[in-house]
Amino acid sequence: MRRSVSWMPARWRGALLLALCVTVSGCGLGGQEQYPDQRYKGQGTPNYGPPQSVFGEGGLTVGTTKPDQNTDTPGTGIGVNSFLWRASLDTVAFMPLVSADPFGGVIITDWYSPPQSPSERFKVNIYILGRALRADGIRASVFRQQQDTAAGWIDAPVASNTATDLENAILTRARQMRIAQLGQ
Repeated sequence: MRRSVSWMPARWRGALLLALCVTVSGCGLGGQEQYPDQRYKGQGTPNYGPPQSVFGEGGLTVGTTKPDQNTDTPGTGIGVNSFLWRASLDTVAFMPLVSADPFGGVIITDWYSPPQSPSERFKVNIYILGRALRADGIRASVFRQQQDTAAGWIDAPVASNTATDLENAILTRARQMRIAQLGQ
């Protein structure tokens, strides 16, 4: 006599069978991976091309890779220009960091009060927008607050050229790093 799995409710057996089928179908049956590339009206079978990646042509890399021929970024595993990334970190090194994401290219600092004026504080967000060392590849946002005895910290206006000056300082440092590396 055959033993059944009667201890398991029927709906759980169905769910288990469905999960098993999905898992096995995801494994593939071997052979070359190919995905439909194009299919035109009236065409019987689609054209097959190389497998595509969600992360783009090069895929996701972590660690050292080959240098990208179209950018100034030497072999790095980060998603943004490494010169801009390092220059940004160097430029805001005096401020405490809240977050630094090298794949997304985002640096967020915590509030910093200069020793000369403890009644005001600043916060900086830096966004590196691409892998090329270009002037439009970086954006900075600067926030300022002043301390009020009754209300605590209140938002205060920032000079209109502060973010631009910070971006220019980062670009200058990035160019210096690139020239130093090319000279080696």
